[in-house]
Amino acid sequence: MLRIAICDDDENMVQNNTVITEEVLRQCRSAGEISAYTRSSNLLCDIMEDGFFFDLILLDIEMPDRSGMEIAGLIKPYLPDVKIIFITSHIEYAIDAFELSIFRYVPKDDIEKRLPAAITDAVRLIGLEEGKVYTIQTNSRLEKIPYKEIYYIERDGKNARITAAGGVSKVRGSLKKVYEELASEEFIYIDQGCIVNIIHIMQVREGMAVLKNGSMLPISRSHLQTVKKQINTYWGMHI
Repeated sequence: MLRIAICDDDENMVQNNTVITEEVLRQCRSAGEISAYTRSSNLLCDIMEDGFFFDLILLDIEMPDRSGMEIAGLIKPYLPDVKIIFITSHIEYAIDAFELSIFRYVPKDDIEKRLPAAITDAVRLIGLEEGKVYTIQTNSRLEKIPYKEIYYIERDGKNARITAAGGVSKVRGSLKKVYEELASEEFIYIDQGCIVNIIHIMQVREGMAVLKNGSMLPISRSHLQTVKKQINTYWGMHI
């Protein structure tokens, strides 16, 4: 069951966002428990003192006492994997949100359209992180790599090489074979010899895919437009 917190000092916004979240969960056929907060201090107390766990937090940036930016910074050490969706009236905050590795930014003037898409993407990503693994099995070893930890996979002669959070692993078999075994839309070709996990792409810049771990991978000209389209399709509308 997903655990979701909604925090906004405007009670009407909390109610509206709760209704939207409930509808998204229904459409995604996901079970969820929603906790509503109109005081950020209560949210922080529940997380930092009482050990509450959340998979997803919808957080208003402009709140009294502490800003959403400050709250996110305090929460991250306790919930390093939590997905935070910022909701705000001021687009200039988007740059700071990027630096905080915030999952998504939703402007209040387009909330009815943008928030459902953001929550849907978060639910999908959380589902991806819950247990899919790629298994490498040979006569001498058995290795399981969680999908969420895979950054990219490259052709290595007739075989493939996986770069993940835990290091580099070699796979006996072609890149195409690995791609077919993954069977997940999160993995896309950016070149004939390279597959990237779309959840780790932070931006596409000057023909390069910039990943969360700092890697910069060249996108072939023949793949560039397709890659941009796949990213837009997967993540939907965002900043």
